[in-house]
Amino acid sequence: MTFAAVAISPTAADDVLGRYRAITGLRGELKGSRITPVERGLLFEILAQQDARGWVAVADGSMLAQAQQEALSDRELYSRLLDTAVAAWLPTTGGECADIVIDAGRYDPRILDGVRGEIQALLGQWGKASLADSRRCAGIQIADVIANSLFNLTIGSVRARRISAIVKPWLDSRRLRIIALDK
Repeated sequence: MTFAAVAISPTAADDVLGRYRAITGLRGELKGSRITPVERGLLFEILAQQDARGWVAVADGSMLAQAQQEALSDRELYSRLLDTAVAAWLPTTGGECADIVIDAGRYDPRILDGVRGEIQALLGQWGKASLADSRRCAGIQIADVIANSLFNLTIGSVRARRISAIVKPWLDSRRLRIIALDK
């Protein structure tokens, strides 16, 4: 399981997605699981022109097994991944106000409101946590592609070698950081 957080302004995210749509002709929501490696590479190339950074929290097979032993629900694991990614990102903000937008489509609204509340508590007075529909939020769609990219690498998919070549410059420059979920 992977979770990606992307630091990018809403305007820059809209610009990235708009450029991607203009080149590919994409209509509808951009989903990492539905694009080819070439399309993925294009998105990363367009994204490289922005001041964007990403953090990906990863729960590998052994961590998932431990989560099963602890009887953690999917939602609890999701929440831990989100907390891990945000906690890794916050120190890099330099104390600036941070707004975090969480995908509202994954769980029941009451559950997501609890997740949002946890992140709001983590932010304190320094930012605002909100929920948004991924179909209407370019930043969430970009984060989905990044999370899916690292998911493919984590599981060693047939596309992993090509995806590794796409994300390598991001990892080498530390614009993309991978954080293993603490056991």
